Amino acid sequence: MIRVLLVDDQALFRQGLASLLSLEEDLEIVGQASHGFEAIALTQTLQPDVILMDVRMPICDGVVATGEIHQRFPWIRILVLTTFDEDEYIWKSLQAGALGYLLKSTPSAQLATAIRTLHQGHCQLGPTIAPKVFAQLHPPAIKQNLHYHLTERESEVLKLISQGKNNREIAQILYLTEGTVKNYVTQILGRLGLRDRTQAALWAKENLPI
Repeated sequence: MIRVLLVDDQALFRQGLASLLSLEEDLEIVGQASHGFEAIALTQTLQPDVILMDVRMPICDGVVATGEIHQRFPWIRILVLTTFDEDEYIWKSLQAGALGYLLKSTPSAQLATAIRTLHQGHCQLGPTIAPKVFAQLHPPAIKQNLHYHLTERESEVLKLISQGKNNREIAQILYLTEGTVKNYVTQILGRLGLRDRTQAALWAKENLPI
């Protein structure tokens, strides 16, 4: 059973979404929050598997809440669900630790599938969101460095990053120390001209073979 926390300042939307998702046999709505601070508090108490997070909310917005929750509970998957598809919101949410970004117009069946995908540690971007993200992954610095080949080990590390694995998990899978993995991550980011793990994960999904 995947335990889900809903975060949105519109009570009617939360309740309707909860009713629809509750029809899925493997999803359980464990709580609802109306703003970021409430989401942080409920996350600590309820320890959900996946959080559906709105962006614009009073008192504390979704980006701030996402960053705080990801820092405290990095194993909890956060999926942004909002009406706004502006580049700034997308990048800030992903950099704060969100693994996915969907619009509220997403059909409930697709949303349920996205929740399962996130629960497995994979990223999930809406059809209108993905092109915006991939466009940001190809500034001149990155294009100039695409001819540099990754080593086999770097490719292995990068694929695991794209699956949402942290350094400790990667170290256990590849039988390395966390320090060695950290060095590999630094090398990968520098070689590809990427800023962070989020960009690395998205770059891997577009450029590395499955």
